[in-house]
Amino acid sequence: MRSILPGEAFPAHTPAASQIFTTVLCHGPLTRTEVAKRAGLSAAAVTKAVRPLIEAGYLVEDVDEEARPSLGRPANPVRVDGGRALFIGLKITGDEIIGVLTDLCCRIRTSRHVPLAAPGPRAVLESAAALVHELLAEADGFGVPVSGLGIAVSGDVDRAGGVVRYSPFLDWRDIPLAELAEMTTGLPVTVDNDVRALTVAEQWFGAGVGLSDFAVVTVGAGIGCGLVVHGRVVSGAYGVAGEIGHLSIDPAGPPCHCGNRGCVEAIAADPAIVRAVREATGIPVADAAEALRLAHGGDPGAREVYARAGAAIGRAIGSVANLFGPERVIISGEGLVAHDLFADQILEAFAASAFGTAGQCDLRTRPLPFEEWARGAAATAIQSFIRSDTY
Repeated sequence: MRSILPGEAFPAHTPAASQIFTTVLCHGPLTRTEVAKRAGLSAAAVTKAVRPLIEAGYLVEDVDEEARPSLGRPANPVRVDGGRALFIGLKITGDEIIGVLTDLCCRIRTSRHVPLAAPGPRAVLESAAALVHELLAEADGFGVPVSGLGIAVSGDVDRAGGVVRYSPFLDWRDIPLAELAEMTTGLPVTVDNDVRALTVAEQWFGAGVGLSDFAVVTVGAGIGCGLVVHGRVVSGAYGVAGEIGHLSIDPAGPPCHCGNRGCVEAIAADPAIVRAVREATGIPVADAAEALRLAHGGDPGAREVYARAGAAIGRAIGSVANLFGPERVIISGEGLVAHDLFADQILEAFAASAFGTAGQCDLRTRPLPFEEWARGAAATAIQSFIRSDTY
């Protein structure tokens, strides 16, 4: 694990204390008894951990002055003081950076969009540093420190080392992004794959709260998947777990940029849909928005392209259900603007490919703007701040 830059340390010095705080963060307000039950820890361990967190202002005890005092341990609920610390999250795309300033409960306080003149590392770092300093200036008005910066990037990202191994949309290879960003911003930096970052936010603050096993599948410029198994976001031995976009479901299908044929991404990602719509209709649509308008206008060739995309996504989700048995799959991403064109095909293909009781998995559609992806980056920074066992 990389070292954290100097600054205020979070006063939870053991994994158990971090777990207790995380339990309150995700599920609170909770009494100490409820925390102990959810965390699977003793009441004594909870009491020992809660005390310094209250003293440092990270937890607040809601005292009912009118309630009759009781013997023994207090039954008052405790909750996280979201305003105790601030965090910055950045989502880097091929043409812009989206930045958010959040509180400790990952509620967005302000957001910014900055266009990118070029996708090279130097240009992106300069734009990112300028955006971070804008958000730091905003943070001054809240009177509490910014305790971390999270950066979300598509592709193969080594979170433990802070390195972007390969990002196809940015054409980056082996960029030590965390180290460079720490040098330019002065903040502790967490870098992660954008879909995994979004999955962290959904696990702690969104549609995955309280679930031990679930997945997030994103559709849009690419096809991604974040996995939570037994309560932990899975990155795998090499950091690329969940790459369902590169499941080859049709060996005779269209070529994929990864070198294989018939990958889900080569059929269902926005660039693939645009190419297929051009071929099917003979109309030189310029981008996904034009392809979508053509399909919504009733063009049968364009509509068939979206139907094939939905079937590919449904088969991929079925594979996830068969392999990992999630309770829920959350479907998100900018590609959901076409949801009405392929929703039925997703459900049909999923039902056909899911084996046995895997078909009981709850498929939930959750459209999220890019600010939520930046919020996911902030969630990884919060996670790094309060947990010693993140990696």
